[in-house]
Parts: sequence; C-alpha cells; structure tokens
Amino acid sequence: QVQLVESGGGLVQAGGSLRLSCAASGRTCSNYAMGWFRQAPGKEREFVARVSRSGSMTYYADSVKGRFTISRDNAKNMVYLQMNSLKPSDTASYYCAATSGGTNIYSILGYNYWGQGTQVTVSS
Repeated sequence: QVQLVESGGGLVQAGGSLRLSCAASGRTCSNYAMGWFRQAPGKEREFVARVSRSGSMTYYADSVKGRFTISRDNAKNMVYLQMNSLKPSDTASYYCAATSGGTNIYSILGYNYWGQGTQVTVSS
C-alpha cells in the first residue's frame, strides 16, 4: 500500500505558475505509475497528467498540454506537477494518484491510491 500527500496549492493570478508536489510513502514509489487529477465544484474528477514508473513516458489532458509538466524523482519518492500559464478554468482541487496497473490510464478507475487533494485557485 502507498500513502500520498499533496502540497503546493494556493491562490495565483491568471498567467502565473504553481508547482504541486506529491510525497509517497509506504511501498517504493517506483513500483507505481503516478497521475494527477482535478475536480472543480459540481464537476467530475478529471484526468490531468500521468507519468510512467521510470518517468520516461508522460501523458496529458488536451486542456493542459503545453502548459503543465509532470515529473517524478523516485529516489525521493516524489511526483511533481509544474503548472504554467494558469487560467481561471484550472481552478480545482488537485489529487495525486498511484496505480500498479496499466489500463484505464485516463480514468479514475485506473488508480488504486489517492491523496487528500490540494486546492488551486486561479483569479482573473
């Protein structure tokens, strides 16, 4: 089992940047592919980005492609989400997730473990 704790959220103006961090504990982080999801009030949780176990492969939602970068440091058991050129539509709670599987990579169904979330608010 793995425990996930997100940090780095906050309030930022449109066009600004934030870096979210996810600290993994329990089993070795490198055993899991890691993802970021977000959920805005009244909306379903949606896929943002995913990084493979080694960090060599990344996947992004079209809405964040070119603005967000997911990365990981397996030696530190950390996963990051660098968010640039933020928009008010990026406002949401952001969740880190981990999976030992390789299916449903864009769906919440494909992830076994979840953090508690960190709030990102982008003002216009």
